[in-house]
Amino acid sequence: MSDKNFIILNDPGKPKMTHQLIIAGNWKMNLLRDGSRKLISDLQKGYTFGSAMKVILIPPATLLGSIADQIRNSPFFLGAQNCHEERFGAFTGEVSAEMLADLGCTYVVLGHSERRTLFGETNNQIRARASSALDFGLTAIICVGESIEQRQAGLAMDTVSKQLEECVGSEANSNNCIIAYEPIWAIGTGKTAELQDIEEMHRHIRNVLIAKSATGNDIPILYGGSVKAENASNIFAVPQVGGALVGGASLNSQDFLEIIKAGQRND
Repeated sequence: MSDKNFIILNDPGKPKMTHQLIIAGNWKMNLLRDGSRKLISDLQKGYTFGSAMKVILIPPATLLGSIADQIRNSPFFLGAQNCHEERFGAFTGEVSAEMLADLGCTYVVLGHSERRTLFGETNNQIRARASSALDFGLTAIICVGESIEQRQAGLAMDTVSKQLEECVGSEANSNNCIIAYEPIWAIGTGKTAELQDIEEMHRHIRNVLIAKSATGNDIPILYGGSVKAENASNIFAVPQVGGALVGGASLNSQDFLEIIKAGQRND
């Protein structure tokens, strides 16, 4: 499924190893308190990798407070699945970046394709939310990715370029921003992009980031899209892949630990 319009602007090769490999588990709208406590307890018992990787747990908002307490003094970090761009106000049902930071979050996912397609979030909104996240010390995990129709039409690179240009602000750097490439057609479908496609898109994203920022070569780029224990090792070996945004497999402690182990082997 390679995009034939892809042009290599430069060849940055492997990213500078200024960051640990990042593995983030997006729980989406799953789990209640009992299930959450058990999952984290199992992860804590099985985690033997020290500081070799950065593992981020991204539960639904209802669980953030209890998880912050449970993972205190552990190797895990806490992230949220979204935030509003305003600090406070009459926005029923929304949560601000400041509120997330107050709960103990250090990361927030923004622009996930499910938010874009199901809730109509725009690039401008995502950029405003990222700016708010940065104001309150959160690292923004900004998601980009194309639909199957866009890829088949040869528009994958252009689509992702536009998302990066409009969602990633000039204040973004290697300390406050992570990019997650998630081809929409591979999310929750069991389909994974070909390794060549992953490499081409990650290299393209790297080129765009380098053009935007003096630290663009250091901003981590994660791959997401049906990442599983069986394919994680091959994905982590792809140039420019700095980790993974994991969906369904992060809800099973054994599967998630196997993905983390695969990252250790490719560190």
